[in-house]
Amino acid sequence: MAWATTVLGVALVLIALRDVFHTLWHPTRHGGLSRVIMTVLWRLSKVSARHRAAGLAAPVGMAAVVATWALTAVVGWALVYWPHMPHAFTYAPGLEPADHAGFPDAVYVSLVHISTLGLGDIAPAVGWLRIVAPMEALVGFALLSATVAWTLGIFPALARRRALALRISHLVRTRPTTEQLDADAGAAILDSLAADVSVISVDFLQYAESYYFQDGDDHISLAGQVTGAVNLADQASVARHPDVRMSAAVLRAALDDLAVILDDRFLRTEGSTRQVFGEFARDHGRPEPA
Repeated sequence: MAWATTVLGVALVLIALRDVFHTLWHPTRHGGLSRVIMTVLWRLSKVSARHRAAGLAAPVGMAAVVATWALTAVVGWALVYWPHMPHAFTYAPGLEPADHAGFPDAVYVSLVHISTLGLGDIAPAVGWLRIVAPMEALVGFALLSATVAWTLGIFPALARRRALALRISHLVRTRPTTEQLDADAGAAILDSLAADVSVISVDFLQYAESYYFQDGDDHISLAGQVTGAVNLADQASVARHPDVRMSAAVLRAALDDLAVILDDRFLRTEGSTRQVFGEFARDHGRPEPA
């Protein structure tokens, strides 16, 4: 029974580490726990009629993911320690080993090590446990560092996404004619938009959780503005200038790639680029594009 509990604890620790790896260090995939938590909170926020609930889904979801990682690791290591208490641990004077050998005490030991506090009132005395405890401290430090890096990476990605949406909004509101786009300046604008769209596609691959952040203003919401870029690409595709037509084709290809990423990872519509972007707008509470 003792070894079964230990094996269960090791399994929980490995599950937590696997999820951290696939969420933070292998960004071409989703971590299992993190994906479920973010998706569930996003869907629950859509049930509420209040716009603010959707805006809180992603920040609360990230906090819940980090808390789940930490809790799973703490409980896992506690299950490793528990079967070996008190005989494999030393206790500070004044502590009766028999009174401090329950599961709450194992959780306490795990919390002390994963937080790198090292209080020393209950410490492992057996050789292999003396190796496991510092390993937990290393994992705790790595988890803290990874969480900070994750947070610092997502918010610049959000800024890039919102800046692209605002730029598309500026172009749409100026209502450029085909003749205005049919010039070297039009080709430069389309090329720049295509480059920015490609960056956003990479952001959705690397920081998939950024999808669940709701943008408050319509002008900075990519979900509400991206169809405007499709319209510009289609409008410029009939220009006489070959460079403009080429730039329009590149922009359209970049938008098609973005639609594929959104559909494969989040929306599952299996529709055209315009249909995917329409569903993207609806999923983020924006008016369906004309």
